[in-house]
Amino acid sequence: MNSQETAPNPTKESFSMDDFAQALEAHDYNFQKGQVVRGKVEVYDEDGIYVEIGAKSTAFLPMSEVAFGSLKDKDIKEVLPQEEELDFLIVREQNDEGQVTLSRRQLEIKRLWEKLIEIEENKQSLQVIVTGSNKGGVTVDVEGLRGFIPRSHLIDRDNLEALKGESLNVSFLEVNPETKKLVLSQRIAAQSASFSELELGQLVKGKIANIKPFGVFVDLGGSTALLHVKQISQNYVPSLSDLFQMGQEIKAMIINQNEGRSRISLSTKVLENYPGEMIKKMSEVMATAEARKDRAAKKILEKK
Repeated sequence: MNSQETAPNPTKESFSMDDFAQALEAHDYNFQKGQVVRGKVEVYDEDGIYVEIGAKSTAFLPMSEVAFGSLKDKDIKEVLPQEEELDFLIVREQNDEGQVTLSRRQLEIKRLWEKLIEIEENKQSLQVIVTGSNKGGVTVDVEGLRGFIPRSHLIDRDNLEALKGESLNVSFLEVNPETKKLVLSQRIAAQSASFSELELGQLVKGKIANIKPFGVFVDLGGSTALLHVKQISQNYVPSLSDLFQMGQEIKAMIINQNEGRSRISLSTKVLENYPGEMIKKMSEVMATAEARKDRAAKKILEKK
């Protein structure tokens, strides 16, 4: 034999696929509470379901942890089909027999909170169902979670009991999974929807909702805008209360928008044909506002 050739080691044994499988089975997966694992339903039992979660380990899923929300009323075999691979949340670590306890219900709740946080961050709205009412507002069903809308954040605040069963479009005021607190606003959602339909240089119609020394607030049907005293006429306005009345209909041009601060600024002086026309002949300005709006919009957009 060539002196440079290496002789086989008689003590070295080959590592077969069977050996590898046995080593894998002996591996400690160290399943921990809060961990999400993949598994397949093996056996349906009266008290729950046995699920294979890897390395031939079997975990237990109690009946109370099978489903959340509307899925609770469905057949268990429809919700969790046998041999279908699904995600599960470990809610209790291994017992003396090495078996962990799983939950689909808590996993779905966890993912729902994550979804609601994302909706809040993106300033989106969603539909909820009113389930009850009290002096402070109404309780709502948020895809299975319990939420609350304060009375001040409802559009219809007079008969809260009549809202039960109604579907409302809402935005979030607070989403806190730690305290399980969900506070919502129908009013802000309506304002956002209304805001998205408005644009600079647009002629809008609304009603006087409040009269202040510095101007009048105009209800645009979902959003409130300010017609400042300096934007009413090119001439000085001596008394707003003499010029306007609560509930009075008015047309005006949008001259500024700030969605982040929910502010809309209006002007009627850009509709005037001459200084002081709004004070002397407001009804004429309002009647011919549609014919004047293009000229007014051009002035507004040129300034921006």
